[in-house]
Amino acid sequence: MDTYSLLREIADSWVLLAMFVFFIGAGIWAFLPSQRSARVDASMIPFRNETPSATDKSSDETKDADAPVKPLKGREHV
Repeated sequence: MDTYSLLREIADSWVLLAMFVFFIGAGIWAFLPSQRSARVDASMIPFRNETPSATDKSSDETKDADAPVKPLKGREHV
């Protein structure tokens, strides 16, 4: 048996099995309860640098017009 055939058989069986086990393990690891904070942090990436628009500021008449605008943090502002 030449080298190519041997490596091809190993890749078709054991390497495929190893990649599948890694894929399933990564999927299980990603949804563990201990990874919740990482998932929440990743879901908030699009909103990290947003500031409230002028329409949001004018809609609330109780706010001070000269108050500095703070960036959004957390889901309560989404």
